[in-house]
Amino acid sequence: MKFIISRTILQYIKLFTLLSVFITSININAQSIPVDDTIDLSKTPPRIIRACCAFGYDLKIWGIPFVSIDQVISIDDLNEHHYMGNKDEGTGTIYTNKGGFIDIGHLRDQIDWTRYLYTTIAHNKGKGKVTIPLRNEAGRKTLYLNIPEDLSTDDSILLAGKITYDLSLWHEISTWFGASTIPFIPEKFSSFSVEDVYSNLLGIHIGMKTLHSKLPFNKAATLNIGTTLDSLGVVKTAKETYDAYDAIHNKWYTSKKRIPSSKITLKRDPDILHSSRPWIIPNQNSDSNDAIILNVPLLNTKGEPLTNFYQFTIDLNYRFPVEEIFPNRENNLINQNDFSVLLDRISNEIQVMEQNILTEKEGSLQK
Repeated sequence: MKFIISRTILQYIKLFTLLSVFITSININAQSIPVDDTIDLSKTPPRIIRACCAFGYDLKIWGIPFVSIDQVISIDDLNEHHYMGNKDEGTGTIYTNKGGFIDIGHLRDQIDWTRYLYTTIAHNKGKGKVTIPLRNEAGRKTLYLNIPEDLSTDDSILLAGKITYDLSLWHEISTWFGASTIPFIPEKFSSFSVEDVYSNLLGIHIGMKTLHSKLPFNKAATLNIGTTLDSLGVVKTAKETYDAYDAIHNKWYTSKKRIPSSKITLKRDPDILHSSRPWIIPNQNSDSNDAIILNVPLLNTKGEPLTNFYQFTIDLNYRFPVEEIFPNRENNLINQNDFSVLLDRISNEIQVMEQNILTEKEGSLQK
């Protein structure tokens, strides 16, 4: 007998099985304006606002029999977007012919983080150097801003997008090295999965577009999510997403392993420092030439690096072999400019992992 459970029930099981909790999200409704005083800037949002999805379906959890994870969603179940989350929001994965698999939870989170950081930037214009402590994630995170008084709205939005991307990228890096949202449940199994970074960057682009809108934020975000997914050739039914998963089962992921085994994810994508290219399943409707590549905002409207206006630092914890990765570093402190070094290492480790999985698979076929 097999039971398919909803996201809510899955969270309930994790709550009591693992004696841990998901961070409660905040529901705030406000209109996008240059300085949004209705957003409480004294409370940093959680890194993960909504429970995100594992890549694949029919996934089993170690230690919990007769349960499988099914988080596929259809376009008709998206419902309205709510800043900082709402129980009625649709989250899950959905396939698009030009953007690959999209994790709607990831997408919504980055929309909201872009808004939060834009408001933070607007609030701190002309105040000189400002220090903003962030929540711990594989180390103590800190954001340093130095926003000139005359920074335009357009540049403030681009800057918010760039910082949001750095924060989302750090989540992928940190989970590779053992950080986790739920205590004792490593998230390496989903780190750099083929839909994660693209979904994050897509959410940032939607968030930036939404901040330019004159509509109330939630309404504009809801409309922009729908039109953006349409432009990517979103499938119309959940069955089509299931079919897409079936096409790459045992190629990009496998349901033969149990969460949190890192061997669930068979393909990963760490080539995402400046852009993200979606993974497309060739079929009668699309091929890799249809892929819509998303670029990370790097420069302001004057062509200046956005990193001129901020620094994002992490005081790395014990999970990182700092002396090995950064041999001449006198301390454990890194910033966003060090991400390329970490991504190079992760890329090499992914190649070794994928080769080991392939060798193991070939060995099992010969038996």
